[in-house]
Amino acid sequence: MKAAENLEAVMADTEEIPPVIQVSTPRQARGYLWCKRVQDVVLSALALAVLSPVLLLIAIIIFVDDPSGGPIFTQTRCGQGGKEFRLYKFRTMCADAEKQLETLLPYNEMSGPAFKIRDDPRITRFGRLLRATCLDELPQLINILRGDMSIVGPRPPLPREVVKYTAYQRQRLSVQPGLTCFWQVQPDRNELDFDAWMELDLRYIRERNWRLDWKLIFLTTKTVFRRDGI
Repeated sequence: MKAAENLEAVMADTEEIPPVIQVSTPRQARGYLWCKRVQDVVLSALALAVLSPVLLLIAIIIFVDDPSGGPIFTQTRCGQGGKEFRLYKFRTMCADAEKQLETLLPYNEMSGPAFKIRDDPRITRFGRLLRATCLDELPQLINILRGDMSIVGPRPPLPREVVKYTAYQRQRLSVQPGLTCFWQVQPDRNELDFDAWMELDLRYIRERNWRLDWKLIFLTTKTVFRRDGI
């Protein structure tokens, strides 16, 4: 696949989990990180206030569409340095989706430790629409306000994925995870393999700055309106 060509070779997996490889923060970048945190707090608080009626409406529709579970789905994810936290999302799958995962693993379409299948039978009718518009991610504004995440950064992985990371791939845990990133705004993101996804995250870590963050925020808005899908 073209998107995965010319990727740097990665180290082989080991059973022992290596420590996170830290990316040094130059003195001139500390001001950027401080401003980024202020921006995260202000924008997430403002968005939660403005979108509260929308959030309530989505929660009601989820319950009406599938009353077998609550509207909010929580899941343990890995943040900066591998620290675990509880991530919030609108529920887009049936209530027992985690229990059904084992039976679906043989059909995984994503390379590497991540799991993804195009027509996941666990997704509800309304959940499919939420994923297509990325509205299922809105509760993560709470994670951003709490400091678990940032608006822009690599998507937070699952612990079961992290234990399979190589030392090279664990570099993506050296920064705060985010709501959106390079991978999130790719029109063909569902066609990218795991190594290509990791390279996009590491590219963000190398290049991150104020201008790039705002570029990704605007591109994410375009992606939502394009409904690039599940």
